[in-house]
Amino acid sequence: MRNIYGTRRAGLIALALGMAALAGNATAQAWPTKPVKLVVPYPPGGPTDIVARVIGQRLQAQTGQPFVVENRPGAGGNTGAEAVARSTPDGYTLLVATTAHAINPWLFKSLSYNFSRDFSPISLLTSGPLVVVVNSGLPAKNISELITLAKADPGKLNFASSGNGQSTHLSAELFNAMAGTKIKHIPYKGSAPALADTIGGQTQLMFDTMLSAMPHVRAGKLRALAVTSAKRSPAAPEIPTVAESGLPGFEAIAWNGLLAPAGTPRDVLSKISTELRTAMEQADVRERFEAQGFAAAWNTPDAFSTFIGAELEKWGRVVKASGATVE
Repeated sequence: MRNIYGTRRAGLIALALGMAALAGNATAQAWPTKPVKLVVPYPPGGPTDIVARVIGQRLQAQTGQPFVVENRPGAGGNTGAEAVARSTPDGYTLLVATTAHAINPWLFKSLSYNFSRDFSPISLLTSGPLVVVVNSGLPAKNISELITLAKADPGKLNFASSGNGQSTHLSAELFNAMAGTKIKHIPYKGSAPALADTIGGQTQLMFDTMLSAMPHVRAGKLRALAVTSAKRSPAAPEIPTVAESGLPGFEAIAWNGLLAPAGTPRDVLSKISTELRTAMEQADVRERFEAQGFAAAWNTPDAFSTFIGAELEKWGRVVKASGATVE
């Protein structure tokens, strides 16, 4: 009798487990069944906001559910990141992260979330270089000449950035470390005033996004020396890379990626990833990204996790070398 009851009990347990697995698969297959929130931790109108809206529009068209962009700026991208980290891990609140989120753990003395622990990576969205631009009066016409000029009088040249700890700051610090130069950092509250002073000659150069800097280059107000990616940008293929024009091995990219709160079911992450891949294969999406100086950069959750680990390691070294901190 006990064997009969034991067999029956085992069968019921197996049935329950099977039904739970089917329910989980059904949840993933059904996603999304309600609006999805894309949290952009920066103000409207910037590069990350544009990327989020392009992706959101395409995913909405594919799934039939609204993808709502919610701008939650503040604390260098940390305000929005914290909100997503604390949200329900069900695939309906996602973070559009940037390079800054791999920098902030090293830059800020205390954060209310852990970037490595509190998120589940889904995919890269875009990647693209910064462009090294100089005041038109600076005699350097390429990276080799810039390095020579900087070494001839250490500390004389200044570079502008959009703020302490931003990629526009730390890419230049990486350049200093690899080139052995001592170009001085002048932080600004945003890219626009930093570019204005570089154009005006108060600072001599800047590492900035192509979206912000290239209109000034094309207007003849700034000179572009190089892009910071490993390969030339399709948006400006005539501009060489830093690596090929005087500093081998240099690479620093700006990226956007999609993250979910930690604990989001793996099958839901896989479903989001699949929809995202379809979206990013569309020609109109790729063209809109390229117009911003970015390339569509889908990858798997595992590959994106590996990428984030490498970014954290790289920027940790740069922040420590620069001595930059934010209270």
